[in-house]
Amino acid sequence: MLLASASVTRRAMLVAAGLPVDIQPAQIDERAVEQAQVDAGAPSDTVAATLASAKALHVSELRPDRVVLGADQTLTMNGRAFHKPANRADAISQLRDLSGRTHQLTSAFALARGGAILGTGSATALMTMRALSDDFLGRYLNAGPEEATASVGGYQLERLGSHLFSAVAGDHFTVLGLPLLAVLAMLRDLGAVAE
Repeated sequence: MLLASASVTRRAMLVAAGLPVDIQPAQIDERAVEQAQVDAGAPSDTVAATLASAKALHVSELRPDRVVLGADQTLTMNGRAFHKPANRADAISQLRDLSGRTHQLTSAFALARGGAILGTGSATALMTMRALSDDFLGRYLNAGPEEATASVGGYQLERLGSHLFSAVAGDHFTVLGLPLLAVLAMLRDLGAVAE
């Protein structure tokens, strides 16, 4: 399988599931694709699926002989879309906005081969962040500064970000950025992995 993403976490999930994985990140303008969807009034799961499909198609056209997996994740709260923080100040701002509230984290995937989409899927987790003090936020960002700008929302649940939450409702793989069970099921249906 060819993963159209540079995500270390997604690659690790696939490898842990016993899938041979090569990496070829898609070179697309993600913000332009996303903005077109937002302007059209698309819900967050559609935005994530469109981004995943765009990535899979782009790489599939370059490598038509391979099954390509594209994936993306969106974070929304009360209709507002969040992105990877640009810097520490942006991370603090986002975390303050999410503090004490529940947001939706949607992970989507698309499988493609020969420049055609074979199938797509998505799942959403509800993430309830506990109320965070400025002192805590400072300690959190000092302990893992790279985490703050590596992922949407300024956290990685599998790392120090676990300290930010009081509740998570949804599949753990979805939170990590890939609805893995649905991906595996679709790969079995396509005959790309053994039953």
